[in-house]
Amino acid sequence: MAAAVLGSVISGDPLQVGLRLLLLPLGSNIVMRTACCAVGTVLPVYSTFNAIESKDQKEQDRWLLYWAVYGSFSVVEIFSDKILSWCPFYYYFKFAFLVWLQFPSGEGSRRLYGRHLRPFLLKHQARLDRCVNFTSSEVARFVSVHQAEIQFIKMMLARLSTSVNQGMKDVKQPGERGRQPVVEGLPEQNARSNADD
Repeated sequence: MAAAVLGSVISGDPLQVGLRLLLLPLGSNIVMRTACCAVGTVLPVYSTFNAIESKDQKEQDRWLLYWAVYGSFSVVEIFSDKILSWCPFYYYFKFAFLVWLQFPSGEGSRRLYGRHLRPFLLKHQARLDRCVNFTSSEVARFVSVHQAEIQFIKMMLARLSTSVNQGMKDVKQPGERGRQPVVEGLPEQNARSNADD
């Protein structure tokens, strides 16, 4: 039954397949979560890139406001997602909210920033500045105290990266490192058997 419904949803005009999958009530939230990720980050990243490269100040401001609101939403969602994800149609509402934030005509991010985020940040600016300054000084102190460990980790990651790259080359192009015969036993066993002959 479910396969027949899914088959009827997927067949037809290829341009409508995505919309049908989004609105498919039988599917899991995987499609909607992927759509939320794409609409919430992938499209805005590219739009932000275009705004920066075109040097369009109005578009830069629009996407800067979007990222401020989206970041705040993401922080709130960290704590509420486990509860809200159980609500029916949560990811549909989230998808609609993310689209609303980006629509130029609705100016959702500008509205939320102006009405809620900016007043909150202005009210708590002194406390937030102290927290940011304290955190950045603690991180700087941690990095300076643990410089040797950080250098060791960097060296180990570089070695690991080199080993993985070499292993990938060996998998892609076997036999190019040197044509060695296949050894059936350990080298000591081969040497002993040659000595016995």
